Amino acid sequence: MHSSFGKIILACLLIPLAGCKTTSDTNASANMNSPGVGHLVISEPLAPNFKKEVALARISEFLNSSEASDKQKAKAFYDRGLLYDSFGLPSLARLDFTRALRIDSSMASAYNFLGIHYTLLGQFEQAYESFDATIELEPSHQYVYLNRGISLYYGAKAKLALEDLDKFQQLDTSDPYRAIWRYLAAMKIDKLEAAKQLTKHRENIASDAWARQVIDLYLMNISERQFIDGLTKGIKSQAQLAERLCEAYFYLGIFVRHYEQPDRALNYFKLALATNVFEFVEHRYARRELLDTRLMLHKRAVMKKDAKDKLEENKS
Repeated sequence: MHSSFGKIILACLLIPLAGCKTTSDTNASANMNSPGVGHLVISEPLAPNFKKEVALARISEFLNSSEASDKQKAKAFYDRGLLYDSFGLPSLARLDFTRALRIDSSMASAYNFLGIHYTLLGQFEQAYESFDATIELEPSHQYVYLNRGISLYYGAKAKLALEDLDKFQQLDTSDPYRAIWRYLAAMKIDKLEAAKQLTKHRENIASDAWARQVIDLYLMNISERQFIDGLTKGIKSQAQLAERLCEAYFYLGIFVRHYEQPDRALNYFKLALATNVFEFVEHRYARRELLDTRLMLHKRAVMKKDAKDKLEENKS
């Protein structure tokens, strides 16, 4: 799932280049064939985009120009922050978003991205403040409800998360990803009701939408093997494959962990991260899911050790 504004390089609006679209290999490689039993599809990690690198260099040069006005500098810092974010450099991105806001505190989108990065750091109060500022400045900003909802979800505020994600889902009931994230939050409150609502929302989603397969997996309409077998359907390039696998393995990780298979979940989250699709929501939070899964395994190990020690103590 694309990040807040999709796969757009806003820097291309500031610095004219020969097109902004990512160059991709039009020939699907052999590993795009449907997998057999126990076989996972693996993609090549996305490589850095040359045009983005050129845009980054040009924006940096522009920022060193004494002729740039404050408004232009604020926009340039914001655009460079987007580029750093797309390269998987969150600290540099966060620094530039902060610089942009110091110059122009009315940039709603910069607050939105800062909220995302505070969430990734686990600094939830700062994240909520940033998202609230986004809404105050731009009430029509749709994706802030997704991002604040996810932040509340990871901040263990499931009811508030569901309110935001429900609102986001209602703004476009044909979007499968909105239904999925609403379901994940609802699961924290009432599993049966969450499944019931997901079944209802599935009816509004086009049958040829790939992410509907995630919904079918969660509803147990298809098996894990069937889900994996369908991962390469309609794929025409390595870039498309990496993007799909980033999403698929993230949601698979959550799925198998729900069924008490944290070791397998770890591998799926690692596979999502290995795609290098930094701009996708699933890539952003795969590392958070890794940490949560490792914590689950640690707690289990501690409980197992305590039970073993208690048994030995009783024997003695």
